[in-house]
Amino acid sequence: MTDQTIGETTTHLSAEDLAALRENLHEQRSFRQEQLRQLAGPTTTSRAEDRLQRQTAAQMEVRIKLAASARMVLADVEAALSRMSEGSYGICHLCRRPIARQRLMIVPQARYCARCQQVKEAVP
Repeated sequence: MTDQTIGETTTHLSAEDLAALRENLHEQRSFRQEQLRQLAGPTTTSRAEDRLQRQTAAQMEVRIKLAASARMVLADVEAALSRMSEGSYGICHLCRRPIARQRLMIVPQARYCARCQQVKEAVP
């Protein structure tokens, strides 16, 4: 269990919090794996559908982007599960301070505290 206070921000992850977060991450992993299987699966079953698919290059681009996004999220989820196993879950990768409990409950695979995430996103 982690219980740390920095300024006015308190991070408190109970055993129940960690269990719920772990379950959420496992569900996300399963969802993304299934999404990737579906995106990689056959996209056509007949010549007519094959012609239609060739005509819709934009749809193929969307599938490629969805697959790339799913792979990125899956990698983040796997990394979060690894951090849980190693005991470093909930610590910001930049400032090494605890990530707020509320942030982890919303984004369980978060690598950065809210402040560092804002700084990271602001840098082009």
